[in-house]
Amino acid sequence: MNTNKKNMEFCVIGCGRLGISLAVFLSKQGFIPRAFSSRSSESVERAIGFAGKGKGYENPTDAAKTSPLVFITTPDTLIEPVCEQIALEGGFTRDTVVYHLSGALSSSILRSAGKLGAGTGSIHPLQAFAPYEDGMKSPFKGINMSIEGDERAVALGKEIVNALKANSFTIPTHAKTVYHASAVVASNYLVTLEHFALELLKQANLSEENAYEVLEPLIKGTLNNIKQRGCINALTGPVARGDDEIVSRHLSDIDQKLPQFSDLYRLLGRYTLDLAEKRGEIGPDAQQKLARLFKS
Repeated sequence: MNTNKKNMEFCVIGCGRLGISLAVFLSKQGFIPRAFSSRSSESVERAIGFAGKGKGYENPTDAAKTSPLVFITTPDTLIEPVCEQIALEGGFTRDTVVYHLSGALSSSILRSAGKLGAGTGSIHPLQAFAPYEDGMKSPFKGINMSIEGDERAVALGKEIVNALKANSFTIPTHAKTVYHASAVVASNYLVTLEHFALELLKQANLSEENAYEVLEPLIKGTLNNIKQRGCINALTGPVARGDDEIVSRHLSDIDQKLPQFSDLYRLLGRYTLDLAEKRGEIGPDAQQKLARLFKS
């Protein structure tokens, strides 16, 4: 298999948002969609219609047999059993490279394909995907996509990501779970944190919309400071200054008005104090006072 050719044939197993977008934008770059398979025949028809080529198969093994490049884009819980079914039914050969696109799971769940000599890897776009619509701009362009797997899969994966005009980076297979946890903290838990901030500001009689407008420049400025200076040097505020009196007032108000957030504020404070200590700009007395506040 010559991995340098743009006209590589591929199949997609699992025609959800990501599977369809992948097929469409790979085909725009000269890759050839040969086959689609999914639990929903309607999803298969949509994928074929949007990609402009390819044939639908009820059995994923039949789809896999058509192409040297196989993308399993099913829900996470189905990736391993689908791969095992295809392997058992002879859908993979030594010329096949198989990928899944899960963020949480590593390529080790494709071991059944690897035992038959196929290359195995995972490619994960750090991006949320909307349903594909005609004329949509590529959701892959300029985003970051992780790659892990065996040597052959990683090498081809870089070409695939480059064709999608995205940025690739590699991670070791054993680190896939902590990589995904990082993405959850950076994205999902950031939403939770900002919800906490908005609820506090709503206590000052601002609507949620107005509260966000007030905080948005601060949020963006903080993210930019982290980018430019790193987390420790970007840290500001009462904990960074060792101002235990202000923190005590915060806790008193939160305990009275929004007690459901009290534990969260204290937990965040404990970890923020760790960062402040690494800065080395607050004395031991302030550190001890803050530590007691965050434990209480």
